[in-house]
Amino acid sequence: MDTPAKKYDRFSKIYDLFESPMEMRAFSKYRKKALSLAKGKVLEIGIGTGKNLPYYPEGVEVIGIDFSRGMLEKAEKRKKELGLDNVKLLYMDAQNMEFDDNIFDTVVSTFVFCTVPDPIKGLKEAYRVLKPGGTAIFLEHMKSNSRFLNIPLYLMEPFIKTLLGTSMLRETQKNIEKAGFKVEKVENLFFDIVRLIIATKPTEK
Repeated sequence: MDTPAKKYDRFSKIYDLFESPMEMRAFSKYRKKALSLAKGKVLEIGIGTGKNLPYYPEGVEVIGIDFSRGMLEKAEKRKKELGLDNVKLLYMDAQNMEFDDNIFDTVVSTFVFCTVPDPIKGLKEAYRVLKPGGTAIFLEHMKSNSRFLNIPLYLMEPFIKTLLGTSMLRETQKNIEKAGFKVEKVENLFFDIVRLIIATKPTEK
């Protein structure tokens, strides 16, 4: 049985083409909005093909990780095309990060925690490596609070899960809170299916 990483390795060759209609219509502007908030030393979880790279503010230092070597190859190519020397790409599983505690000023994920096999474990790792007082930026799609809006998500679920191991029906906002983050702001970008969630790691008392 294919793991999600193997599915993304295989799909990496056409991934950008597959997502291009959504990217042009909406996702690119969502990314620009989310990434404008990044500061300092940044960890991007699930960097994929590097679609966020053009939107980072000047002066940040970015470490991007992904569990798919195929996706990282695409991201490396995009990094070189953009001439970015402030970005480092690493092959790493979000559920078992090889970083010390409390080292990043900002953690970023965009459309990632629908795919991480154990989202709570991955989110707890994100919490662990974020500095106290640091900011986590989550641009994610998830289950709606509306039963009506969930109908197409349920219809898409078997196809998307088979293709990429992705679930459109995770309750990601609740998972973020379960991992220990304090949610500071939630902005619904496409109804409440796509949300921009800004969270923090509370400072120790």
